[in-house]
Amino acid sequence: MSASGIADDVEFLIVGCGPAGGVAAREAARAGVETLVLEKDPVVGQKRVCAAGLRPGFCTTFDLPRSIVHCDTPTIALHDARGYRYEFPCGVSHTTTREELDGSIARLARAAGAEIRTSALFRSTHTDGKATIVEYADLVSGERRRVRARNAFFAQGSSARIEPSSPLAHATWSDGLITCYQYRVYLERPAAPVAYQTLEMHYYVAPSGRNVIGWMFPKRDHLSIGLGIQSKMRGADLRAELDAFLLTVQQRLFPGVPYTVREEGNLLYGGTPRPTLSDGHVFIGGTAAGLVDATTGEGIHEAAMSGRFAAEAMAQARKGLVSLPGQLYERLTKTAFYGRLHHRHKLMTFLERRPKRFELLFQQLARAPRLADLLQRDRDDFSIGEWLYLYAQAAQFGLRAAFAP
Repeated sequence: MSASGIADDVEFLIVGCGPAGGVAAREAARAGVETLVLEKDPVVGQKRVCAAGLRPGFCTTFDLPRSIVHCDTPTIALHDARGYRYEFPCGVSHTTTREELDGSIARLARAAGAEIRTSALFRSTHTDGKATIVEYADLVSGERRRVRARNAFFAQGSSARIEPSSPLAHATWSDGLITCYQYRVYLERPAAPVAYQTLEMHYYVAPSGRNVIGWMFPKRDHLSIGLGIQSKMRGADLRAELDAFLLTVQQRLFPGVPYTVREEGNLLYGGTPRPTLSDGHVFIGGTAAGLVDATTGEGIHEAAMSGRFAAEAMAQARKGLVSLPGQLYERLTKTAFYGRLHHRHKLMTFLERRPKRFELLFQQLARAPRLADLLQRDRDDFSIGEWLYLYAQAAQFGLRAAFAP
């Protein structure tokens, strides 16, 4: 690749056009902020590996077309290691694909005035003392290019490369990476009706002794069936584990139905959020910031909200109300998510030490529908009475779980 000088000077540069980067681009551009997005894939969302479940009201919250929704799923089903199933109402959540979700957000961002460059692979970043210089590879022309940005938002997912010397670095980041493998299962005939009304999550121990999270999320034309394992695993072993899991799902939901599969694999994240999200003019969001619920792997809502917070910080800076937008962004993001995400990570670590604890938790949720409902809400929504109820339920679970084999 040939080197070139700085070709662009922008107010707000975003790296990555997933839910975090796309929402940030759309809402910042709509607020009048000059915005440029660098996206490594030739088509936004095309190569994302994700079950793509959406919270109730997601499309309304982010002003997205209802046409991206594949299935309305009012039930979540949790399966323990013995295969017992526990069903809970979850409002009306939805499923989609990342191609449609990310692609729709990107189109709306462009319509709002943001520039999105695809086939633009992030390479490195440094500062010239006054601004951030980002170098990227133009995968079409083969050239290396540079952009000078007064503010930069990194939102390129779990594969985000952060130098160890950066204030945004997370010493235990690699410990939280999860190997994910998913099949898109295309059936020749529909599965059982319940398959299209339910989000399934499975928690079990593989023959290798590794803890596994499996899922089945329905789509219009296929079922997303996959698993995540928080350790490195040979490709052949990972495929064998997914094949075994697929068989158990098939026996329940589409026995005897012929199908074809499309394979997808990627690294996701299930650790704690990054301790620091900004150095003032450079900030990080979405999965790249570790904004993921460790108990479910869900992070689309958190990613999109982090993009909204980034855009709000930039809008305030443009009005002259803040001088360091990254500081405002970090405060908004941590206030919204850090308490819940840190507690979810602690809970998942506690459960995985003795997998029998998953069964105990699911049994308690089945006996206490109010608890199941509260755990699906944001913490800043709770009344004092609801907090007291949660602490009482937590104490009850802790006593039972302490004696789990």
